Amino acid sequence: MTIQTPDRVILIVLDSVGAGELPDAGVYGDEGSDTLGNIARAVPLRVPSLRRLGLSRVSTVPAEPGEPAPIGAFGRMAESSPGKDSVTGHWELMGLVLERPFPVFSEGFPRQLMERFEAAIGRGTLANRAASGTAIVDELGAEHMATGKPIVYTSADSVFQIAAHEAIVPIDELYRWCEIAFDLAGRGHGVGRVIARPFVGAPGAFSRTANRRDFALTPFTPTLLDRLKDAGLPVVTVGKVDDLFAGRGITSAVHTASDDDGVDQVLSAMRESSGGLIFANLVEFDTRFGHRNDVAGYAANLERFDRRVPELLSALGPRDLLVITADHGNDPTTPSTDHSREYVPVFVVGQPVRAGMDIGTRQTFADLGQTLAEVFGVGRLASGTSFLGQILVRGR
Repeated sequence: MTIQTPDRVILIVLDSVGAGELPDAGVYGDEGSDTLGNIARAVPLRVPSLRRLGLSRVSTVPAEPGEPAPIGAFGRMAESSPGKDSVTGHWELMGLVLERPFPVFSEGFPRQLMERFEAAIGRGTLANRAASGTAIVDELGAEHMATGKPIVYTSADSVFQIAAHEAIVPIDELYRWCEIAFDLAGRGHGVGRVIARPFVGAPGAFSRTANRRDFALTPFTPTLLDRLKDAGLPVVTVGKVDDLFAGRGITSAVHTASDDDGVDQVLSAMRESSGGLIFANLVEFDTRFGHRNDVAGYAANLERFDRRVPELLSALGPRDLLVITADHGNDPTTPSTDHSREYVPVFVVGQPVRAGMDIGTRQTFADLGQTLAEVFGVGRLASGTSFLGQILVRGR
């Protein structure tokens, strides 16, 4: 038979859908974290499509009686970079492994930095401490509305977050403040990301909007995205991916209002493109459910995505690969509202892929980037080991 070699990849990152603590989880205070497994133990989890991909083979989610063999290749990957944030995870997926973590400011940002930021935006700020985003808005939202002072907070990650009510601070103004903060905190102090966190509503009923925007450092060495763009291949991103790479190596980008919208945009891109990489991030697992310790909501979002998987599979062409993975964990069953240091699942499916192929535990997310570099023939990346030879159907 003739085997079609892959020439297009659809890569979907389920933001924060971790598959169990890494050996060094204790260093990060994440002992016992197991996003998928702990959710499945807490509530009934109905995800037949993910089970078809091999969910019970790569996590502690128990197999169901008579569960068939996976329809594609499956495994899990460890993060070799220090840290557990989205920038670190996505960069490593594309072959860039960090030697040092981005700096964190768990006690708040230096006073001199805040004074410079406040002078630049012409007003004071509230908070300047590590906090849950929803909790800090509930606590200080009314004061923000009365004073116009933005809420500045951080987390266990390297982030400078600015929350402001859309009726008090116009979106464009909030983005301008984030650009100022990025110049001061990102370029000046090495903070990985500045994040705009707009919200709406009244005291006691605040809610975030879809106008979030991330301002991230530029990758300091070429990634797979750069290699693909330089080779003239399309790199289409969906969701916050272009923000995480500061737009580098990307030919077109679309932001999304929800995870369902993200899948819709992926399907649209699949109809409109004929090659290259479609790279999507579905962020609501993390922002709406992981950071809020919403176990039932997280499970329901997994089930919503699961119902969309058959659409993605049906849209695959004979030379397409669909890859589903994650960038870190965020276990909603633990007391922490921060990201967790976990393995991530990786599923690869499509006509060129051997069904039931276990690629084992990979030592770095960069193995995926190296595999995709081999798919597209753009040369070896600095890090990672390709598993392409393991997963392709052998012709005869």
